[in-house]
Amino acid sequence: MEPPVDRIKLSQAAKDQLIKLKRSTKIDQWNILCRWALCRSLAEPSPPSPVPIPADSNVEMSWQTFGGDMADLLLLALKQRCHADGLLSDQETLATQLRLHLHRGIGYLAGDPSIKAIDSLIEKAVAAVPQA
Repeated sequence: MEPPVDRIKLSQAAKDQLIKLKRSTKIDQWNILCRWALCRSLAEPSPPSPVPIPADSNVEMSWQTFGGDMADLLLLALKQRCHADGLLSDQETLATQLRLHLHRGIGYLAGDPSIKAIDSLIEKAVAAVPQA
């Protein structure tokens, strides 16, 4: 699948929040935390606010590094979310929504006082899954 962006560059604020998350969760790779953050934001019912986000940090990764083995699944989830929000799924819209969701998700994870370890992330993910 064609990725929405070749490279993802984060804001300085997001970098600072990821540093905090790395300390608390002991997850030391940016891309793994960013995947959690994207999924956290996509799970929110409301769309992210369309605010400008600077690319002013030195944290940058390729789409393939960001997504890893899950790259196609993450892209499908992003496209589905765009569809659900009544947005187009062209490259520009996908790139913008990826950036908005990623930064919102990083903010949500970093601002959640209950996330004190990797176990906290897993508990939140399990709790979010609808029970049959």
